[in-house]
Amino acid sequence: MPTLWVDADACPKVARDIIVRAAERTATLAWFVANHAVPLPPSKWVRSLSVSHGFDAADNEIVARIEPGDLLISADLPLALEAIDKGAAVMTTRGENLDRNNIRARVQMRDFMETLRSSGEHTGGPKGYSDADRREFANALDRWLAKNARKP
Repeated sequence: MPTLWVDADACPKVARDIIVRAAERTATLAWFVANHAVPLPPSKWVRSLSVSHGFDAADNEIVARIEPGDLLISADLPLALEAIDKGAAVMTTRGENLDRNNIRARVQMRDFMETLRSSGEHTGGPKGYSDADRREFANALDRWLAKNARKP
């Protein structure tokens, strides 16, 4: 039975709510890992793990625990790469699937943009989380769970 691992430090609340409902509906264990307490409803399927405030502490905990066949929900590309290397599936909170075919190019683009920013170039930030993003994520998560999780 796969487990959902959520990089909860940067997970939008609306995406968190979608994950909680999906975990309950499909009887799938979902772990929300963050360096702060994540408010979650009481549930036998939803768990929170608070880690130390150190750099990448939540990421390191996820990598240590994730297993092949699990799903990581995160937009953190280096974390995604490590999860993919361990055989996990990865999805962003915008419903984008990251895999061996696209992750290295995405990491290289991220590194390039980081180099531009460190040289003083203004590159802007990520766009806001829209209703379309919410729908795409909910639909992508439902498809993944239908294919990979058991029904209660």
